[in-house]
Formats: sequence, structure tokens, C-alpha cells
Amino acid sequence: MRIGDLATEAGVTPRTIRYYESMGLMEESPRSPGAFRRYTQQDVERLRKIDALKKLGLDLEEIRSVIGLYFSDPTGIRGKEKVLAILHKHLEEVDSKLAALKGFRKDLLSNIERMEELLRKANAGG
Repeated sequence: MRIGDLATEAGVTPRTIRYYESMGLMEESPRSPGAFRRYTQQDVERLRKIDALKKLGLDLEEIRSVIGLYFSDPTGIRGKEKVLAILHKHLEEVDSKLAALKGFRKDLLSNIERMEELLRKANAGG
């Protein structure tokens, strides 16, 4: 199939496909005698897997590090193990950010209370 057909079937744009090829997420497909790229059903599956991994929260660099595992290991176990490790890392980062935000929130509340007290005193004439 041609790039337009692939894009339609996978629900992406031809520009996205070219971008993914330039990043190494998609392998460059062979060209037909007319110099058109030719794609297969496996390319459709690869694009759908990329989309599924994006929905899990992986960025394109992380996807690039795992996508080949899904197509070289028929069980998919190696890919899933690596994705699980990435998701655990994301969770650690989120927990760290949440802790920092909770500390920031506590500081904000303290500052708000202090400013409100200063304003009460100023308005009371003291």
C-alpha cells in the first residue's frame, strides 16, 4: 500500500509516518519501481502499537526504545517488561513531583495566612 493508504488505515497523517521514519520508529519501506514507498500490514500494526504506547504515557524516545521488541519477540513479553519498567519510572517521577507540590502548597497556605494576618492588623489600625 502507499503512504496515503497506510495513513488512512492507521489513523495518522502521511507527515506523521515520515516523521516516525526519520526518528527510527518506523523502518523505511522499500520503494516500488515508480519510486513510491510500499507499506505492509505490519506497518499498520506498528503504527497502531506506537499509538497504544503513546496512550500509556510513553514519549517517542521511550517508544523507540521498545517498539522493536514487540516485533522481534512474538510473545511480546520483552516489550511489555520494558514498558512496565518505564511506567514504574514515570510513577516515581510523579510521586516526587506530588511531594514537591504538597510542600509548595503548604508554603503557599502559610504565606497566605501570614499576609491575611498582616492585612487584618493593618485594617484594624494596628
